[in-house]
Amino acid sequence: MKHAMKHAAFLAVLLLAGPALSETKVAPSWGPGADDAAFSRMLASSFKDKGIAKIDRLTQDETQAFCSDPEAAASPAAAAQRQRIEAANLATVKWPSDGKWLGDWKEGEKIAQSGRGNTWTDKADTPNGGNCYNCHQISPTEISYGTIGPSLLQYGALRGRDEETMKAAWAKIYNAKSANACSNMPRAGHMGILAEAQIKHLMALLFDPNSPVNAKSGPAQ
Repeated sequence: MKHAMKHAAFLAVLLLAGPALSETKVAPSWGPGADDAAFSRMLASSFKDKGIAKIDRLTQDETQAFCSDPEAAASPAAAAQRQRIEAANLATVKWPSDGKWLGDWKEGEKIAQSGRGNTWTDKADTPNGGNCYNCHQISPTEISYGTIGPSLLQYGALRGRDEETMKAAWAKIYNAKSANACSNMPRAGHMGILAEAQIKHLMALLFDPNSPVNAKSGPAQ
């Protein structure tokens, strides 16, 4: 009888403490060796140079390291640091050497369609693709495209072609981190993925009135 009473009292304590216990946050444990240093060692031992793909790709710059910590990157307290990182990335942007923004939109469409390049099987002198369709809707006739980024239909038709608009678009393609420190968009020019001429072709795809991007039949976005 005495034992039963103690058992009942213990259950009562648990029930009363239930809400408080359920609200207690316990830090997740990923197991031994899951700290940053161990992870870095694992990466270094798991990859090796092969062709044009070098292990130095694993080395993060300040922007990548900052954005790899989601809590810090999204923290209101880090707003000033985000702005500083964006300014530093904007400073890396190389503007058109001849002052001309646009190339050939047909070539731009080919670049946007191609995701080829930068793998160990590629040659160093082989032009890379932009892989733009992987994240964006571009042509109204394209049925296979990604949605990570916004639709680009009617991009130039809606924005016009003033100097400020052209400059913003160029900077976004060259180094997307210049406008958004933790943008998912690759830093195509800054990282050497695309050459100046290729960026001009993509700019033409966005702004040339004859480009499918700006086709009158395309829905306004």
